[in-house]
Amino acid sequence: MSLISRVIRLLLGVLLTVLVLGPLMMMLSVSLNPDEAAINSTLGTSKAFFPTVFSFQNYREVIDDPYQPFLRYLFNTLLVTICTVGLGVVVNSAAAFALAWGYGAYRKLYLAVIIAIFVIPGEGLLIPLILMVSRLGWLDSYQVQIVPFIASAFSIFLFYQFFSKIPAELIEAARIDGAHLPTIFFRIGLPLSKPVIATTAILGFLDVWNSYLWPSMVTRGVEFRPLSVAMAAFFSNQQSYWGNVSAFAVLMALPVIIVFLVFQRWFVASVVGSGVKG
Repeated sequence: MSLISRVIRLLLGVLLTVLVLGPLMMMLSVSLNPDEAAINSTLGTSKAFFPTVFSFQNYREVIDDPYQPFLRYLFNTLLVTICTVGLGVVVNSAAAFALAWGYGAYRKLYLAVIIAIFVIPGEGLLIPLILMVSRLGWLDSYQVQIVPFIASAFSIFLFYQFFSKIPAELIEAARIDGAHLPTIFFRIGLPLSKPVIATTAILGFLDVWNSYLWPSMVTRGVEFRPLSVAMAAFFSNQQSYWGNVSAFAVLMALPVIIVFLVFQRWFVASVVGSGVKG
């Protein structure tokens, strides 16, 4: 590789880093400044990207706000995300294993239906879905945010692609030893699918954590409201207080950043491993 190519790649890397970290730096800088007049004077300038004041007053005001209970919103979001992702991994992987190694001609038909659902925009299913959950009396609850999204066509298809590449000799040997399909799944299929589990879990975490449209339609009060909807309500009430809004945004983004930093090695390894096996 020539020197010019290396310089171009370095410049592109620096540019992408600035584009990604720039908004985060500005958000963090504004959140640490309790002086709204100073914030308004620096917005639109380079000074907005570098913190000159280090104060946690905005964070304390966000956490202690009696009308917008941030800790309650955080609990709601964590509960919904953990339950949806955890149950989704089990349900989607089990369904995919049954499609890959189960019996009966139904498997091809079900797989075609799953692929068809995968290409349908999710927004097109919201109206019939909200009518269904309203008849069940689930509006403004935890289950209305969890149950409809446990099964995922994308996750099932991803698991299916992985399970279908398991050597048939391994599955047949287990069947000869008397193992039934659930036993084969839990003892062979699930342990081997750790790369796919990591991928679907991280992508599912990001999807549920940032979900806005559905929670805004099915939640009414603060008791079950997640952070994504609370962020919009908080912004409408605090439009002129950019320090508080930025502090709320930092607190909301912090768990996502932590999850990515902790699991980025497994995520990258899972993507690369899946690509090699494919």
